[in-house]
Amino acid sequence: MGGSSGSGANADKRPNEQLTSWFVRSGWSKGELARQVNRRARQLGANHISTDTSRVRRWLDGEQPREPIPRILSELFSERFGSVVAIEDLGLRTAHQSPSLSGVDLPWTGTGTVELISEFSRSDLMLARRGFLGTSLALSAGPSLIEPMQRWLVPSPASPALEAPTPIRRASRLSKPELDLLESTTMMFRQWDAQCGGGLRRKAVVGQLHEVTDLLQEPQPEATAQRLFKIAAELAELAGWMSYDVGLQPTAQKYFVLALHAAKEAGDKPLGSYILSGMSRQMIHLGRPDDALELIHLAQYGSRDCATGRTQAMLYAMEARAYANMGQPSKTKRAVRMAEDTFEDAVEAGDQEPDWIRFFSEAELNGENAHSYRDLAYVAGRSPTYASLAQPVMARAVELFSKDSEHQRSYALNLIGMATVHLLQREPEQSAVYTEQALTVAKRVRSERVNTRLRKTVDTAMRDFGDVAEVVHLTDELAAQLPESAEAV
Repeated sequence: MGGSSGSGANADKRPNEQLTSWFVRSGWSKGELARQVNRRARQLGANHISTDTSRVRRWLDGEQPREPIPRILSELFSERFGSVVAIEDLGLRTAHQSPSLSGVDLPWTGTGTVELISEFSRSDLMLARRGFLGTSLALSAGPSLIEPMQRWLVPSPASPALEAPTPIRRASRLSKPELDLLESTTMMFRQWDAQCGGGLRRKAVVGQLHEVTDLLQEPQPEATAQRLFKIAAELAELAGWMSYDVGLQPTAQKYFVLALHAAKEAGDKPLGSYILSGMSRQMIHLGRPDDALELIHLAQYGSRDCATGRTQAMLYAMEARAYANMGQPSKTKRAVRMAEDTFEDAVEAGDQEPDWIRFFSEAELNGENAHSYRDLAYVAGRSPTYASLAQPVMARAVELFSKDSEHQRSYALNLIGMATVHLLQREPEQSAVYTEQALTVAKRVRSERVNTRLRKTVDTAMRDFGDVAEVVHLTDELAAQLPESAEAV
């Protein structure tokens, strides 16, 4: 039967105190747990599973059940307690120890990548309410993050998933129009994110990613597998970006890492560099500019011979952000100039660009460079010199984004950026004008990142200029119109 013990079970087994503890707290009876296990097994297609109360008692006594019982128990207890209860937390063993719910140092193999993305996305969907999956993870930083990512550039043997089809393999059931549709759907999700923020469609993206990994677990010709890995990489990156946008930072990092693995399997180094730039941005957000710079340099090195000019310009702009947050003005200014010059060359060249970099427009370039100068001003003790450098560049970004209906979140973020520049210049009335405009846009997008920056800007204004009428009015408006939190879906 499916609940029978594994080979490790013997007369010397000890009671499983971890499983017993979770079982007692659940309030379930042995019969109720057995019925739930059987029901979940049937949903998984494991119709051979037939568990009863005596089998549950043997698990509590220390018997180790075979797969898929440990995974089913993990899911059931996770749902019961509203947080991830890993198989290991239950004192159980799996046939293979999966690192998908913790850590970023993962095997760089095609088969392993597919399994990890499938398991992680499934867990995310299962625990869909905000924060449950994210709070079970820990962020990696420093060498524990950088060193595993460096293996992105290490050549690896061809993955079995990418081998050419042999006569014993059936042909792919995916036609070219179906693959085209998967790619266009990914583009549509990206547009929704830019317009509406990460909170509105995150779960849909994760679901689509899980479906793509199902396709990758079937035999595929090499060309089809490569396209599917590329789609998986883009979807995982977008799931990471959306998770970052709604404040699920450990979840975001895990998706970014899995996206980088998929990009390597797809043989797409420019896409890999873009994913690393997203990880770099997250590190800046988390106050770790040294890690951000390491990730950007890794991205630049890995794609120096193949990335388009627009991608290279974006990487220079992110390099400037890292240097600014490290308080290095000369290197910041040099990276800003490189971003501007490279972007200008890219526009003149008119090269074909992948969809994922088309967001990096003149507006985005100005926004990034203005934020670099703004960040320098803060690091330098609210320097008016750097604030004055930021002001005209940020104004240009705001002007351009005001005419761009597709990138409303970026518009809101740059309005907030403009408000912070005016605070640095000790112009609270002007800051309030831009903050109020940002509040209007923020109500149209579901981005905890936008909401958090709005609250922080208003708090700073109140601390420094609490006697200014416009600031007091803005505080009242914020409390009345902006929800306390955004729900991730």
